[in-house]
Amino acid sequence: MSRTRVLIMGAAGRDFHNFNTVYRTTDNYEVVCFTATQIPDIDDRRYPALLAGPLYPQGIPIYHERELLRLIRDEKIEEVVFAYSDVSHEYVMHKASLVLAAGASFKFIGTAATMLPSSKPVVAICAVRTGSGKSQTTRRVAQILKGFGKKLVAVRHPMPYGNLAQQAVQRFGSLADLETHQCTIEEREEYEPHLQMGTVVYAGVDYAAILAQAQAEADVVLWDGGNNDTPFFKPDLHIVVADPLRPGHETSYHPGETNIRMADVVVINKEANARPEDIEAVRGAIRANNPKADIVDAASPIFVEDPSVIHGRRVLCIEDGPTLTHGGMTIGAGVVAAQRFGAQAIVDPRPFLKGSLVDTFKMYPGIGTLLPAMGYGEKQTRDLEATINATDCDAVVIATPIDLRRLVKLNKPATRVTYELQEIGQPTLADFLKRFA
Repeated sequence: MSRTRVLIMGAAGRDFHNFNTVYRTTDNYEVVCFTATQIPDIDDRRYPALLAGPLYPQGIPIYHERELLRLIRDEKIEEVVFAYSDVSHEYVMHKASLVLAAGASFKFIGTAATMLPSSKPVVAICAVRTGSGKSQTTRRVAQILKGFGKKLVAVRHPMPYGNLAQQAVQRFGSLADLETHQCTIEEREEYEPHLQMGTVVYAGVDYAAILAQAQAEADVVLWDGGNNDTPFFKPDLHIVVADPLRPGHETSYHPGETNIRMADVVVINKEANARPEDIEAVRGAIRANNPKADIVDAASPIFVEDPSVIHGRRVLCIEDGPTLTHGGMTIGAGVVAAQRFGAQAIVDPRPFLKGSLVDTFKMYPGIGTLLPAMGYGEKQTRDLEATINATDCDAVVIATPIDLRRLVKLNKPATRVTYELQEIGQPTLADFLKRFA
């Protein structure tokens, strides 16, 4: 019997997980190739035979998504599986139309087929968009569960941008492990806060193998989601973060709307900075699409290391990279801090961009006058450093989850901005986490 020829569209995360859970041992399908987008330099690789399994002794090639139509034609692709996140419904359907016009079927893999069951309770934190506030919500959940005396292991949504075979299962028990695994800035932003709280972090490529190890050393497994993707593990409690600074996005982005419809609890974050009518619009969308979900109101107050570095100065604001790029945000904690503490001006970095950051702004022109903390590898980290140091400003506001000063050498004063989740009124997250005590 001939095997159905499949192409998986991805971004080095959900695509590999879908292959591992659905296609790896299924002999009536043949995954011919992956395509890659969103993240720089993740194409022109091969999903290794070590991870692909006996049906794929040569591994599986990975191409740039711009080759999609050629691949459908030349490789006689019959089905195309869409497997990446934080894109508008309109974007997804444009891709579907492209594929359908080329003669192939367009497909999604359902959550039941890809959420792995755990022997330990799982609390999943997801979101409707990148930059909604998953990180501080995850930290708050970890704080509460540790207060109940539970041993946690956090499992992070994949970011395997290096050697895939070596990154199959990664365990981070200390900050030194970040150096061992040669982590990118994006990885450090997600792992460091957990490690500083004393929480072990797992990540990688093969999430069945990761789960087997993680659940062996935990009372509760904490799924720390990426972008607005759905969980890779079947949650006992599914918490989803919504963003009233982007009202309407909870039902217009893929797969964020899926998360809203699946959620047990929805956290409406950033309420201190949002308009009341936008908060109510998000609340109404939650009730309309998932009336059984409980709602927690919250804010993410900022904390500035040294406000005097900002006051009266022309500042460069550096924000979390994915939030500004495929998250589409044009304001972040750095901007809030600059406005609150009397910056003379926020300096536009675009005239001073170096190296790969020029391409980043071409790909995401909506970033505007902020600088994303791009660092997908050593070269891009050095490009970031060169851009910061070339920018004609008086000071730098670092509003990423890590202290960039440990990774780049700055030639001007800098201060950090951090933020934590703070529930407003009742109910609180602790009310829903008590069952795990």
